[in-house]
Amino acid sequence: MKKTSKESVKIIPLGGLEQIGLNITAFEYEDSIIVVDCGLAFPDEEMLGIDLVIPDITYLKENASKVKGLVITHGHEDHIGAIPYALKELNMPIYATKLTMGLIENKLKEHGLLKTTRRKVIKHGQSINLGCFRIEFIKTNHSISDAAALAIYSPSGIIVHTGDFKIDYTPVFGDAIDLGRFAELGKKGVLALMCDSTNVEREGFTASERTVGRALSHIFDENKDHRIIVATFASNVDRVQQIINCAYNLGKKVIVEGRSMVNTISTAAELGYIQIPDNTLIDIEQMKNYPNEQLVLITTGSQGETMAALSRMANSTHRKVSIRPGDVIIFSSHPIPGNEKAVSKIMNELAKKGAKVIFQDTHVSGHACQEEIKLIYTLTKPQYSIPVHGEYRHLKRHKDLAVEMGIPKENVMILRSGDVLALSDEKAEVVDRVPASGIFVDGLGVGDVGNIVLRDRQHLSQNGLFIVVVTLDRYNNMLLAGPDIVSRGFIYMRESEDLIQEAKQVVTSTLERCQDRNITDWSRIKNMIRDDLGDFIWKRMKRRPMILPIIMEV
Repeated sequence: MKKTSKESVKIIPLGGLEQIGLNITAFEYEDSIIVVDCGLAFPDEEMLGIDLVIPDITYLKENASKVKGLVITHGHEDHIGAIPYALKELNMPIYATKLTMGLIENKLKEHGLLKTTRRKVIKHGQSINLGCFRIEFIKTNHSISDAAALAIYSPSGIIVHTGDFKIDYTPVFGDAIDLGRFAELGKKGVLALMCDSTNVEREGFTASERTVGRALSHIFDENKDHRIIVATFASNVDRVQQIINCAYNLGKKVIVEGRSMVNTISTAAELGYIQIPDNTLIDIEQMKNYPNEQLVLITTGSQGETMAALSRMANSTHRKVSIRPGDVIIFSSHPIPGNEKAVSKIMNELAKKGAKVIFQDTHVSGHACQEEIKLIYTLTKPQYSIPVHGEYRHLKRHKDLAVEMGIPKENVMILRSGDVLALSDEKAEVVDRVPASGIFVDGLGVGDVGNIVLRDRQHLSQNGLFIVVVTLDRYNNMLLAGPDIVSRGFIYMRESEDLIQEAKQVVTSTLERCQDRNITDWSRIKNMIRDDLGDFIWKRMKRRPMILPIIMEV
């Protein structure tokens, strides 16, 4: 059979849709699969005890022989954070731009995977061939340097994946976005556009990163007689560059604090993405040799993360830095949705310690607003639109925008993670589903905590635990000792002796009933204890603790 463009290319998002983070998408054509990005997500407050959420790559493992490589758009955690976990399951070569690769290599070193992983650094404008795909890296702007959009040439047509982007005509480092290339692709004919939806609800344009530099410079000038602490994202190298420039202009010394910040800045400096003037950077140990007003600290923790440097300073648990009255603290980031409470708590703590907190005009987004998204549509003129990178309401708003731009409603595909979209110039339809719910990482355990364990944790956190211990005679199931009752997180035992005594009587009468009926099966006895005690506690307290009966025999 002769191959024509009527063959469908499959697009399979394994994460990153209907949520922020966990970005990973597979593109499949016959016997070739390429994977774009491999990020993690941070747990929400219902995921008790979970450290990270990583994508489920079952589908890729089942089709390991087809997987040709992993292509990365930029170096943010929600796009590279899960790479080490994925590589332990499936070895694949990695293709990324210079700074992105530097940040990935830091992770591979930590996990001992550097020697076994093939890596290739790609420049903007270069293309690579993987199986029957050709992938071209296109220069874009974002809140981290070296971001790229991808033009994915498949036998079915060209798919343009913008990655996370904004249009910045005056970036701090490097060139502006290569709009000309998007236009050339539009002339060739773009089958589908997969475009960033994060800021699609905002009208107008995203301001240039340089506007933050001007605002910071103004704040630094006004507070030159105070110690300044700036909290921002570790990955925002251009922001850090501007903070260092402001400090240098006033003759201040800069300290970088927080592990991820130190790692990122040293990688960026080594690779030439950040210029630090001589004698500007000092170690945190040298801080005591300088007067307060000569110091600027750049730190992590702008999102209120409990273990980050700024949170430890606010809670007086930081070993080297104590907040003093007169300190000026600048939050140079917006709270990610869901983090507002944690951020405001830290701001309050800092204000109580006498610090001045500034957060207005000290941040611009790294994502495109409506007018920039419209410009990409105008240049690429795609046949299909596939909104990516956003919660459901963002994807829905993006669909409306695409329709405004003249794309037929039926050609805008809102996908869920796990959908398999078959795409050709004749039609687009979801033809299958693959596993794509995230996998929980708790400490060193990957995937050993599932929904059932989480449900138990929630139950315990809301209602506490009630343990009943009884000792039975091995031969005739007579009660020899107990019942003993231990409670955790349910009631304070010393003040509830009456309730405990009544609970013991309930258990004793349940055991007598079992004996009368000659019930010797332990699981049945445990269930009866659980039911009778549960009913008793509900009647008395209107609470439902987790009840654990333990039977010992002698």
